[in-house]
Amino acid sequence: MLIEMKDYSMNQSLDRVDLKLLRLLQQDGRASNAELAEKTNISPATCHRRVERLFKQGTIQSVRAEINPHHIDLGTLVTVGVVLDRSTPESFAEFETAIVRLPVIIDCQLVAGEFDYFLRVRVQDMADFNQLHANQLIALPGVRQIRTFFVMKEVIHHAPLRF
Repeated sequence: MLIEMKDYSMNQSLDRVDLKLLRLLQQDGRASNAELAEKTNISPATCHRRVERLFKQGTIQSVRAEINPHHIDLGTLVTVGVVLDRSTPESFAEFETAIVRLPVIIDCQLVAGEFDYFLRVRVQDMADFNQLHANQLIALPGVRQIRTFFVMKEVIHHAPLRF
């Protein structure tokens, strides 16, 4: 039995069907609208409207392919802890403006604690990271200290959000 649902405004909270759609899309972002509709027991038209609404309200941010980094010669993952010389809004803004210009940075988080930022970097190998470190990372504005952690094994990688 198919259940037809009304369109929701962008301010409306998520219901059980929305949550199921989100879980299904996390498992397989390539699932067709027909597959999603069948698995959620709604019509394809309703399913399409719901998924579009989830995109428009920003609940679904993007759908993209996850590339095996080893297949494109970026098999070394490095976590980098960065300490800035000052903890001011201006120094944070200056660092953040500069870091977004480095395409090898795949994640950057402002954190509380011993470090100011954690970076995740994908590079070819240790020599490639050494070049990046010497030529770009230590030259970033406001950097006082960098600590490098080479990832030996990814135990959990891009786990789906649990809700």
